[in-house]
Amino acid sequence: MAKTYVEVLSGASSFLEAAGKEGYAIEYLFLARKNWDKTQWLLHMREEIPTADEAIIEKDLAKLMENIPPQYLLGFEYFFDHRFKVTADTLIPRPETEELVALCLELNVSSPKKVVDIGTGTGAIAISLKLARPDWQVTAVDISEGALQVAEENAKNLQAAIDFRQSDVLSAITEKQDIIISNPPYISKDEWDLMDESVRTYEPKTALFAENNGLAIYQKIAIEGQKWLNPQGMIFLEIGFRQGTAVQLIFQTAFPEKKVTIHQDMSGNDRMIVVC
Repeated sequence: MAKTYVEVLSGASSFLEAAGKEGYAIEYLFLARKNWDKTQWLLHMREEIPTADEAIIEKDLAKLMENIPPQYLLGFEYFFDHRFKVTADTLIPRPETEELVALCLELNVSSPKKVVDIGTGTGAIAISLKLARPDWQVTAVDISEGALQVAEENAKNLQAAIDFRQSDVLSAITEKQDIIISNPPYISKDEWDLMDESVRTYEPKTALFAENNGLAIYQKIAIEGQKWLNPQGMIFLEIGFRQGTAVQLIFQTAFPEKKVTIHQDMSGNDRMIVVC
């Protein structure tokens, strides 16, 4: 008896869940491959599935069982409504980081700014800021040459004029900045077991882990930021949900004249630090 799209995808989803994996991933992956939005999915879901499409699902299911993230299988992810290439050299852009970009834009509505994005990865933060504020001068730095190549390709595809530099934190910066923004490595080694297997296996470790209980890069940003942040400048940082107080203390100590606040993400977890 012929199967429908929804029957095949539901079966694949149940198979993933039985194996302790995220069942929605197979539907997300298949709809992206077909370039179907939710409306198109509702129109097609009861149709008989062609053999070729069923084969695609079976192949992707096998890859998901190996814990390969669906975004790496697709080769892209959307961030701030822009499509970004992702590879094994880059972290996958996440919704929490969109909130960091949105907060930065909300608190900087007008006037040109000089901005540096530390640990740019795919370039998602830097490019999204530049596209939203074309008069900003945006520099994006990363220690990874591979990540910078991906970010430069994304900037070219999205027509965003970004100055890319290979840099360990702010070592390649030569002029003061109005905004320092970063989603740095902040996971401590003792949080390894809390991470999803797909993240542990496939996403770049240098973009995930930091010494000193995950605080080492924040400490370096705070020290180097004292030299390169303009007196009226601001710092925007993504943090781990357990790090709010510790990171706040680091930056309040480094910038005693500024206000350092903790902001929550859409789930109510501590997720961002603002220094202003």
